[in-house]
Amino acid sequence: MSDTNSETKITQHGQWSSRWMFVMAATGSAVGLGNIWKFPYMTGKSGGGAFVIVYLVCIALIGLPVLMAEISLGRRGRQSPVNAMKNLIAEAKASKYWVAIGWSGMLAGFLILSYYSVIAGWTLVYIFKTALGDFVGLPSDQIQGQFGVLVADPLQLIIWHSVFMLMVMIVLVRGVERGLEVAVRFLMPALLALLGLLLYYAITAADFQAGVDFMFKADFSKLTFGVFISAMGHAFFTLSLAMGAIMVYGAYLPKNISIATAAVPIVIADTAVAILAGLIIFPIVFANGLEPAAGPSLIFETLPVAFGQMPGGTFWGTIFFVLLAFAAWTSAISLIEPAVAWVVEKGVSRVSSVFLVGGLTWLVGLLTVFSFNELAFEFEFAGLPKSAGFFDAIDILTSIIMLPIGGILIAIFCGWIMPRAAIKEELELSGLIDRWWIASVCYVAPVGVSIVMIYLIFGN
Repeated sequence: MSDTNSETKITQHGQWSSRWMFVMAATGSAVGLGNIWKFPYMTGKSGGGAFVIVYLVCIALIGLPVLMAEISLGRRGRQSPVNAMKNLIAEAKASKYWVAIGWSGMLAGFLILSYYSVIAGWTLVYIFKTALGDFVGLPSDQIQGQFGVLVADPLQLIIWHSVFMLMVMIVLVRGVERGLEVAVRFLMPALLALLGLLLYYAITAADFQAGVDFMFKADFSKLTFGVFISAMGHAFFTLSLAMGAIMVYGAYLPKNISIATAAVPIVIADTAVAILAGLIIFPIVFANGLEPAAGPSLIFETLPVAFGQMPGGTFWGTIFFVLLAFAAWTSAISLIEPAVAWVVEKGVSRVSSVFLVGGLTWLVGLLTVFSFNELAFEFEFAGLPKSAGFFDAIDILTSIIMLPIGGILIAIFCGWIMPRAAIKEELELSGLIDRWWIASVCYVAPVGVSIVMIYLIFGN
């Protein structure tokens, strides 16, 4: 039996204490700011229930199989993504260049967190602004103007970027059992409780039926090729694939836990949170006569108008932004863990590793801070709408280039390069399910993700 076998090789970083701790941690990684606004908006604008059907098919054919592949590579390699890939390359007797999967994932997570932390800092600001009643009774132009004032102030952005990064590092210095597990044991139930509270408000006090119609009334006439591509792309990216996070979390998964029975709840929970978010947001938007909008403008400009107008808006708005902060926190922890694990494997203490990697992430994040003010500039890329500053440059580099390439390479390496017996040992699949997984990873996922990437770069 190979010395890289996950049954005999135990990670030096510790292990998850149970399957559900892994499921909660991986779900926390997948559930982030994008779930709260992007999936609901895409659903409402792309055919409602028809889009949901397409999305679920894409999850089954691409998202879930690649998620299982990345978990299996992580558990087989039992180290940070870079060193895990080195172990797997040795076992498969493959080219040393496959280590690029590890480097790409680790770097992508690092870069994504550098700007994600700045955006998450906005949610912290809005917790306090909402709780203090800053939006109550103000006209929409003044409320929206407050967001412009925030992003134009580099000092304020730096302060909240620093606070959020410190929150992340405090969790990570304590390791897997005492840090990551303790955090997700508190944060994920709290996130679900907050979702439940807000859903109760949306059902009882907002225009819930309008929100349901906006999201789920099937309009198959809107299912264009671009919508199919969007559904495929979101199915892939929403699960935090190819960022190193799932691979390193897989490295901490005990051998006696089934990867398949852990991966399915992650996909279900991630999708359920996204749907619940839409059922919360859009009833509030419609009840206040507002137009739904995509992206940060919905969260930081449109919704505060609603919270400022509705009864109990100070309370419910505060709960909403606390929810956002918790979702961002669980995602951010997973984005930086791969790089921290790699530095620890170099012989550096975990505390020093966390502050080294966290400090570098904070430093790179300053490029995003100044993208909105002092260093703002515009550029165009592959026909995409005009972009601004380092923030969009890093986002394009990671989401349109690094993550799709990483996902394709994970699927190919797991499906074609790794010994089939080794993967069978990790996944323990048989019969029709095994054939579904092989077909998805070997053929559907590489082709599908390649189409998404080509379309994003050249099809806009």
